[in-house]
Amino acid sequence: MATDGRRRWRFAQGLACAVIGALCIGRAGPSYAQHAAPRAGNSPTPPVSDQARPTPTAREQGPFDLTGFWVSLVTADWRFRMVVPGRGEYAGIPINGTGKAFANRWARSADQSAGKQCEAYGAGVVMAVPERLHIAWTDAQTLQVQTDAGMQTRLFHFVEQPPAALPPSWQGYSTARWLFAPTEAPAEAQPFAVTTAGPSTNKGQLQVDTTHLLPGLLRKNGVPYSAQAAVVEYWELHSDTESRMQVAAITVQVTDPEYLAEPYVYTALFQKQADGSGWDPQPCSLSW
Repeated sequence: MATDGRRRWRFAQGLACAVIGALCIGRAGPSYAQHAAPRAGNSPTPPVSDQARPTPTAREQGPFDLTGFWVSLVTADWRFRMVVPGRGEYAGIPINGTGKAFANRWARSADQSAGKQCEAYGAGVVMAVPERLHIAWTDAQTLQVQTDAGMQTRLFHFVEQPPAALPPSWQGYSTARWLFAPTEAPAEAQPFAVTTAGPSTNKGQLQVDTTHLLPGLLRKNGVPYSAQAAVVEYWELHSDTESRMQVAAITVQVTDPEYLAEPYVYTALFQKQADGSGWDPQPCSLSW
């Protein structure tokens, strides 16, 4: 019988293979199909009117709980995530000619002098950085994600669209919404049907759309994304009942008309931790 540690590793490997396999056939994230909202069955209690029923908050609606501490599982792209790649090492990122020209002339020392150390920790790439996360609700409609690598703070706002005239920043402005499996959706929510299979039961997704970004780097060797970039993420929670291991799988798509020939898609995996004992905040750096 496999030990608990070996089982956890096999579960993480299986999850990584399932996610990567989906990407290899051209999917940016799990496929969801909209369907009709669930209706209440026969009940002796008359239905509550829409005016009388309070609207559930994002925290109340969530099909799964992301709060707590998480640590990266580097199961893919180890060469580019754990070591600063050299000049010209652009494999896996669909940069166009303009992006290559930018990366070829980019100088780490110049950006360090200009105080741009955090350009490699922007929303376009921060989930791929080896790190720990601390996730918590700041209020019933805002989910906060903090990273110890680069000491970044992301805020996921459960609103329809960002306010007007927002200044750009490394993390930009993120709007979020839950995508529900049919049997998990509150009656007031817009439910979606999960049509993919993974190594464990998946109850839904968290979709995060981010705009208003400062120009940043997809790699610390100068591979750029511009202020025109937009980021879409799909967060899922997978669990292994025997080992009690929980893994958050985050599929990220970066679209940039200036420096990318096509969307750049990657997946980051994070394992749930029992507590914050490994939390180790470190400032941004353009080297490891």
